[in-house]
Amino acid sequence: MSLCVIPARGGSKRIPHKNIKEFCGRPMIAWSIAAALASRCFERVIVSTDDQEIAAIASGAGAEVPFLRSGELADDYTPTRPVMADAIQSLGFQGYVCCLYATAPFVTPEDLRRGKELVQAAGVSYAMSVTKFAFPIQRALLMQPDNSVTMMQPEHVETRSQDLVEAWHDAGQFYWASAEQWCTPSPIFASGAVGVSIPRSRAQDIDTQEDWQFAELLFRAQSLDGCGSASPA
Repeated sequence: MSLCVIPARGGSKRIPHKNIKEFCGRPMIAWSIAAALASRCFERVIVSTDDQEIAAIASGAGAEVPFLRSGELADDYTPTRPVMADAIQSLGFQGYVCCLYATAPFVTPEDLRRGKELVQAAGVSYAMSVTKFAFPIQRALLMQPDNSVTMMQPEHVETRSQDLVEAWHDAGQFYWASAEQWCTPSPIFASGAVGVSIPRSRAQDIDTQEDWQFAELLFRAQSLDGCGSASPA
């Protein structure tokens, strides 16, 4: 059995009401719910929230809200793991669990299915969305208050870009693991973690108003529909 948990607290500071703010014609959280339902990966898709308005919108979009999260698990400093463990333990769930962020409008059903397939392999602890850095991180710069810059890895000043190892980063969309794994203190980025590669064009952090505006432009340019896939012409 598989469960999807979408964490969505109500206290967003940088973008007020971020999880339910309209994004390309729908409340932001509705895009994640639509992709989860369309993936057919899950017996249940639930939203963990402390906010009644988010709960109502999530229910209207097709998710379950079987409980309201405690305020102790809904402040600015609460990490994802305790929220996931709380949901799993509240439901008494055993099986594979996907943490899908509410602000992941670019996620696709296929991405979620690939993650589920990978996490079930022997020795895998977590399967998560990852994407390549757009620029070689070995050429990153440090900038001082006086605007002077130095290379973080000066040994690569003459290395050709094509000879540098490609680096990847967490795309911040979803994380698959067993219910048991979510309820242990072991870190996500440790031995046994595997990546579900997605293109950079679908890996967008949305933390500021500028991020939001750019993401909407990119979303429309890719003609994405409610399940994170290209709409027919």
